[in-house]
Amino acid sequence: MSRFSREDSRRARHTRLRKKVAGTSDCPRLMVRRTLHHIYATLVDDAKGHTLVAASTRDKSLAEGLDSKTNTDAAKAVGAAIAAKAKAAGISDVVFDRGGYKYHGRVQALADAAREAGLNF
Repeated sequence: MSRFSREDSRRARHTRLRKKVAGTSDCPRLMVRRTLHHIYATLVDDAKGHTLVAASTRDKSLAEGLDSKTNTDAAKAVGAAIAAKAKAAGISDVVFDRGGYKYHGRVQALADAAREAGLNF
């Protein structure tokens, strides 16, 4: 039995990832956070410590059209929304930060939808 919880292991993976991945104003970091009830995507400029654009299933306009906020369809909607907001802000290139989660399921669906909507990473 492991002495670390699943969340501890995820945080360790995320810490290792963050040593290599950093966002700038030219190429911000697309940070993904998922919970049991929602999924969040944020574009962050790490050089200045600013959030540039954010989208999640908690946004009223996005959540109205969803049957569930916890499935891959919701993640695809958030990916498309973050890409649209990024395009409106003049951002086309990003660095992907999966947050220590496996690149699978909702995280992958969000990334694929963002790519299809025009973000490059």
